[in-house]
This record gives sequence, structure tokens and C-alpha cells, in this order.
Amino acid sequence: MPEQDPHALQGARNNTLEAAIGREVHGFRKKLGMTVAELSAAAGISVGMLSKIENGATSPSLTTLQMLSSALSVPVTALFRRFEERRAAVFVKAGEGLQIDRRGTRAGHQYRLLGHTGSSDGSVVVEPYMIELTEQSNDFTLFQHSGLEFIYMLEGEVRYRHADKLYTMQPGDSLFFNADAPHGPEEKIQLPIRYLSIISYPRGEIG
Repeated sequence: MPEQDPHALQGARNNTLEAAIGREVHGFRKKLGMTVAELSAAAGISVGMLSKIENGATSPSLTTLQMLSSALSVPVTALFRRFEERRAAVFVKAGEGLQIDRRGTRAGHQYRLLGHTGSSDGSVVVEPYMIELTEQSNDFTLFQHSGLEFIYMLEGEVRYRHADKLYTMQPGDSLFFNADAPHGPEEKIQLPIRYLSIISYPRGEIG
């Protein structure tokens, strides 16, 4: 069996998303004059885990990235900025998406961010969400924002509004629309409701 070129393997590792994130974390930490111990304490992760992240030896979850970005006082997306978008891939295990609050959400409407990326020229942002509605979900205030949105029903049944039209959506149904018109789930017909929402909007504008 031929020997593998260690330099080639190192080059491949240096081009991974993990390596890119590690370089950003290390760079921001140094810029702030923080030690590994200080940053690990501020972010609430172990020194060993932080060392693995900085060395590109592990794939941090979105939750871990959120804690690091908060401790470093930078947006989560700053940790991806030097990674070439044509290679970008974000793998999220079931149930590990970053739970966030988007403008217009109400109690009981669970939004989990499943990844974040942009175009090669940095002009467009794409954000996929898993949205869950339950009996505890309050009434919804319609969204209205720039860009495009695609939703795909996974479970339950909902009457979804876009502008002046209502769509009764069941598992397997999809809807693709301009998001600058008022839109959102207007009536919960069969619970629980889960659907995938993919939002694309110009960088610099709030999705």
C-alpha cells in the first residue's frame, strides 16, 4: 500500500470548515488578549474543547459557536468569514439546531437555525430554519421582510397566508414566495406542526 503524503493531508485539513473556524476563534482570542483558559471560562466550555476547536480537530455545534461568538463579542457569521463558500457545508444533528428568536415570533413558536451561509461575493445570505408550532404557540404576527422564502411542510396541517391568499398546507406541500409581502401561519389546523423554512435575503438587510 503506498504511503500517504502527510503534507497533502495537512493541506486538506487546513481547507476544512473546522480549520477555518479554528483560525477565526484563535485570531479573535489573540486580538482580545485572552488566554485559552479565559475564553473557555467566558464561553462556558472546557479548555480541552476550546483547544480542539482552535486546532480544527472537532466540529463545534451551532450552540457552541454561539457561546464563543458571544464571549468574543463578534457575530456567529464572523467565525465563517474566511472559509470559501464553494466548499461550505454545515452539518447539524437532529435537535441540535441553534434556537433563536426572530423578529415577529411569539411564545411557543420554536425556530431552530440549521445553518448559515452566503454567496461567493458575500451579497446574499441564506438561512434554513426548522419551525415547530404546538398547542402552546400563541397567535402569530405576520412577517414581512426582504428577499425570498421557501417553506416545506413536514408534519401537521396549517393554513398559511401570503399577501391576500391562504394556502392549506399538509406534509409534502411547499410554497415559494417573495417575502416582502405579509406572510405567516394564520390558522393551526392539525398539531403539532413542523415545517422547513429557507430564507434568502441581501446581506446587510434583516431577514
